[in-house]
Amino acid sequence: MTLTDRDFKDDEPFDQGPSKSAIKREHLALQALAEQLAALPPADWDALGFGEATRVALDETHRIKDRRALRRHYKRIANCLARENTEPLTDLLAARETHAREAAARHHQAERWRERLIAGDDAVTELFDAFPDADRQALRQLVRAARRDSERGRPDAPRRLFRVLRDLIEAGSRA
Repeated sequence: MTLTDRDFKDDEPFDQGPSKSAIKREHLALQALAEQLAALPPADWDALGFGEATRVALDETHRIKDRRALRRHYKRIANCLARENTEPLTDLLAARETHAREAAARHHQAERWRERLIAGDDAVTELFDAFPDADRQALRQLVRAARRDSERGRPDAPRRLFRVLRDLIEAGSRA
């Protein structure tokens, strides 16, 4: 028996469901999620509380070396994830991405401070204004050594200055 236009009333909505494109986009998003999940450490897998089928599929991932087989395997994990609650996973990945972005910003901030400190004296005063708990004497000595080493083309003192600045910024961001 086939359906015709006569079988539907005009006032009755016809629900077609999601389009093929929407289904494909959703499945591709799950595959990307599966790839990110497989890259996480196994301890994080346990914390997410996935079912046995998903856990078995994840455990098999490290044995697969061929790229094409790995692509197929990610599809398998995505199929398992389609039956799971992926909200904890997306929350975990978002938190990790935020943490990485913040760490990169602190790294760039330390690089900018180092460049400014090596370039001129005004930056030293600004640094002490921004970080009043900093050891002034040790930082001034380190800045002088970094200027001297950068003129000579040596990386030692500028690296030490960067490490001290990074630690100072870390301590300031935690407070």
